[in-house]
Amino acid sequence: MQLFPVTKKIFHALLLCCLFIGVTGSVKAQWYDVTRYGAIGDSTTDNTKAIQKAIDACAATGGKVYFPAGRFLTATLYLKSNVTLHVAAGATILGHTDTKQYPYQDAGIRFYGDEWAKQSLIFCKDQENVGIEGSGTIDGQGGAFVITTNKKPDRYRDRPYLLWFINCKNVKVRDVSLRNSAFWMQHYLGCEFVWIEGVRIWNHSNKNNDMMDIDGCRNVHISGITGDSDDDGITIKSTSPHISENITISNCVISSHCNALKFGTESTGGFRNIAVSNCVIKPSAQPTTIYGKPAGNSGISLEMVDGGIMENITISNIVIEGPQVPLFVRLGNRARPHTKDSPVPAPGRARNIHLSNITATGADETGCSISGIAKAPLENISLEHIYIETKGDGDGAKVNLYEPVVEKETEYPEATMFGNLPSYGFFIRYAKDVRLSDITLRNAGKETRPGVVVAQTQQFTLNALDVQTSSSTPAAVYINNSKDGIISNSRNAYPVQRVWIKDQQSTNIKADEAAK
Repeated sequence: MQLFPVTKKIFHALLLCCLFIGVTGSVKAQWYDVTRYGAIGDSTTDNTKAIQKAIDACAATGGKVYFPAGRFLTATLYLKSNVTLHVAAGATILGHTDTKQYPYQDAGIRFYGDEWAKQSLIFCKDQENVGIEGSGTIDGQGGAFVITTNKKPDRYRDRPYLLWFINCKNVKVRDVSLRNSAFWMQHYLGCEFVWIEGVRIWNHSNKNNDMMDIDGCRNVHISGITGDSDDDGITIKSTSPHISENITISNCVISSHCNALKFGTESTGGFRNIAVSNCVIKPSAQPTTIYGKPAGNSGISLEMVDGGIMENITISNIVIEGPQVPLFVRLGNRARPHTKDSPVPAPGRARNIHLSNITATGADETGCSISGIAKAPLENISLEHIYIETKGDGDGAKVNLYEPVVEKETEYPEATMFGNLPSYGFFIRYAKDVRLSDITLRNAGKETRPGVVVAQTQQFTLNALDVQTSSSTPAAVYINNSKDGIISNSRNAYPVQRVWIKDQQSTNIKADEAAK
């Protein structure tokens, strides 16, 4: 009679052991070590087939493909649903240096560039729940892909991306180091729910070495990035009718020889609901350049030139050190269709753009421009709590304050496209409902230009401006052919005798006693 309870206890214990073994066995089965499939981390063995076998096996159950310490040479890998590549510390995935080892891919989304951008080291299309993680490195060896022509678009061909995700959902790229792509480092096209966190990026091996390109994606979170690139840094694009929207970018350290944070240039669908905060933009650690300048062409460039929309954009708490032009906002009309058979886009619309709490030092004498075009002015633009310090080497004295700045409506947008502006701080043109508040402008002491010029603009407010001037400065602020403006709470603009002046075409400009 006493054996039954004992037998029952033994049975329960055995059952728990079986369950434990089953669970732990299942967990182990979700890790797929590439060396078990024949991969050899000796830098020279072609591991493409072995690694792909590990990915395919992992896709059947879901889990992680594990790269231990070693250098694993491979060509194109096809990432599949429910698979995460785990690149351990001491592990490097090396891209093959032969372009013929990278098959052409069909993106399935018509986008500007689909004629020549067809290859990638890691390719992922129409998949869900995919990722790349770990403390290891993915190195594309991009310097091996030699460009033999400057002719467009041939000069872009046969250079693979490092990472290419297309029409994927739930994408996570975390903690890895990404180095030396032959083209853009990473291209996310038409994806939804994307997390890019803690990634370290170095991209100085070839032309078009963007740090990352978020292109027509929704619900994207970028944080903790430390990146250094020859071409543009964190870049939001819209090369197709897909809108890039619902995006946050935070806590990043960015260096670029070109534009550290950039929207555009392609804007077919546009940009909507994007918040950028708590980032540092600093000079590149790479002194030699392929494009741009060692310290960068621009800190923040918001460019809208191929139709589409740009609305509901906030950028705050940014430190910018070094780029020629700290801030550049441009609505132009290049009007380039995203495919040859697409209609020519109408001018876009840019509105509800708010920049605040920005400190910029080391800028050159160019000046920042905030400019639309006559047929499509910028709308509802605010700049608040901004400090800009320029080198002010004296070239500004050569600029005629009263000579119109060339329009260049159809040209490629660059922060330096207008040359030295008539103001060393902000040149604002073709805008409506513009507010500047608590703006401090400093220079090396040789500037004779005003700090702010407002042209062809209506409904503007300039509040609490603190503009360094010289005895040769005509005024701290110049108003040209604009109307319905208010200038208030101006701080000391000494030694200039006048805080502001206007031309005869400007009407209904009001100022308080401090501004007078």
